[in-house]
Amino acid sequence: MCLIPLLRLMRRASGWMLWLLAASLAAAAPATAAGTATTGESLVRIAGSRPSSAEPDADRGRVEPDSPMERMTLALRLQPGGSQRLSELLENLQDPASEQYHRWRNPDEFGREFGATEVDLAEAVAWLESFGFSIDGVAQARNWIHFSGTVAQVEEAFHTQIHLFEVEGRLHQSNATEIALPARIARIAHGVVSLSDFHSRPLHSRVRGPAAASGAPEPLYTGFPCNHCVAPADFATVYNAGPVYDSGVTGEGVAIAIVSRTNIHPNDVPKFRSMFGLPPNPVRIILNGSDPGIVSSGDEDEAELDAEWTGAVAPAAEIDLVVSRDTASTDGIYLSAQYIVDQNIAPIVNVSFGICEKQIQPNPFDSLWSQAAAQGQTVLVSSGDTGAGGCESTSAKTATQGASVNGICSPFGSTCVGGTEFEDTMNPAAFWAASNNPVTKGSALTYIPEEGWNENGSPCGALCASGGGASILYTKPPWQIGPGVPADDRRYVPDVALETSTRVPYLALANGSSALTAFGGTSVSAPAFSGIMALVVARMGVRIGNANPRLYQLGAAQFGSSGPKVFHDSTSGNNSVPGAAGFNCGVGYDPVTGWGSVDIHALVESWPLPNAARQIPIRTQRGNRTPRTIPVR
Repeated sequence: MCLIPLLRLMRRASGWMLWLLAASLAAAAPATAAGTATTGESLVRIAGSRPSSAEPDADRGRVEPDSPMERMTLALRLQPGGSQRLSELLENLQDPASEQYHRWRNPDEFGREFGATEVDLAEAVAWLESFGFSIDGVAQARNWIHFSGTVAQVEEAFHTQIHLFEVEGRLHQSNATEIALPARIARIAHGVVSLSDFHSRPLHSRVRGPAAASGAPEPLYTGFPCNHCVAPADFATVYNAGPVYDSGVTGEGVAIAIVSRTNIHPNDVPKFRSMFGLPPNPVRIILNGSDPGIVSSGDEDEAELDAEWTGAVAPAAEIDLVVSRDTASTDGIYLSAQYIVDQNIAPIVNVSFGICEKQIQPNPFDSLWSQAAAQGQTVLVSSGDTGAGGCESTSAKTATQGASVNGICSPFGSTCVGGTEFEDTMNPAAFWAASNNPVTKGSALTYIPEEGWNENGSPCGALCASGGGASILYTKPPWQIGPGVPADDRRYVPDVALETSTRVPYLALANGSSALTAFGGTSVSAPAFSGIMALVVARMGVRIGNANPRLYQLGAAQFGSSGPKVFHDSTSGNNSVPGAAGFNCGVGYDPVTGWGSVDIHALVESWPLPNAARQIPIRTQRGNRTPRTIPVR
């Protein structure tokens, strides 16, 4: 492809990706020499590019050579010195003393500062086309290329084989060996984000009980399947959102983008809002490519839970559900996140999915969230539901892969949201009314003390606890300091937490049912915290970017006895599960609940108001949010 058509393609591209920061590059295994291609070019093996789940003993043979592989991503390197300059920029964007403070970049500006040169980009495109791949899109920031082709083309270009692997009773498609790139392309590109369908999983637990099983339409907030469930009004009471709402801050003017790989039943969210006395506010569906329809009940549960509870906490916020279809090579969750960052569509981004760090090395979400932070986007991600055993499924009886954390939430650019559990069993009448408010359906009376969420062995499952622990990919960020933060050099998660137990679960409408369903898990706490941060942004009137530096500043001040009481500290509980020893809750920070849950009013009031002369209003920063189908070219 010549340069002019390429530039045209770049202008209409629908995604972008900034690859790993220096911290992640240092942690990831380096590329190694891998022999010589048939063309005589020397090859560079990309270490870590075979998914850890693609084990030889699970191999069930090769995939047919003409099978399609769609929407793959070739990740391009930064300009020379770009990693260091980006690290400095991300610090300065959150430093009030810096001239760069809150001077957010848009994707085009980001590309000019950090993206690949046009010559390098053209060379990478020409190389892909030489194998017959079609080019689907190029990042606005010139740091990735979307392409599609066949298994045979992938095997030839990347010097690997695509096989089927049987894992937990299901067949998955994946590269059987690490990929290799010609040295001249390895100079430009890190490799392919994914050549497999080992995708992330939603992080919720559907609560089942007699009423849920019967499909009865009666409310569940008092009775089965829980003695007390959380309605939006309960959440507002427990976490003190009332004064914020009374001041007129309800999220108006702020968009929250939710990553999804499924569409939803269109009436579920409006019915949920009507049922709980929330104002009408339709969800905007943004299709990134073709409409996948309803993919599965589990994925739809997650999409609707996120859409309902972000809006339950920030009732006037615009809720944008971004939907991307899974392919045999790429997770739709990654494609949706990539689109949200590339199109810069919202100041708040919610992700309620997980995949452990051991399964995504190197980690493409690192670069994505760094890019989001540079654009002023605040990313909230669930910490996981299997405690310290982050690589396990919730159906596992014991952890067999050791301790790990959610790789989507461990990068510096995201705020990782863990789980707590209400301590209300000794005297429930002190916290819950005997009946529900007839309009809002709320029954909570006051704040309820919390402990670390751990329900191992309960109906939730054998592994059922707040995800958290030390990252194996990232060293400690400069802002992760304060009482309770472990003294070693690792990044720890989560950063904050909210109630997530299946004993006191959250209510939702899902899958077109007229009956309420109750959910637990950190897939509830993340969208709820996304709604909280939307309230912060609404009060500020501007984007705030990565929330972690301010959250840790507030935590360090509070538990150092010099700051306002923003956090509810959980000092009891742990996240150990069978087969994986975790951590104990303690005073201040801990790797079970982070700093704990928040008093919403105190958090909103403690966020420093902007210097109006140096800010760009959120309404002019919101990018392309028009609901439309983005064609896969």
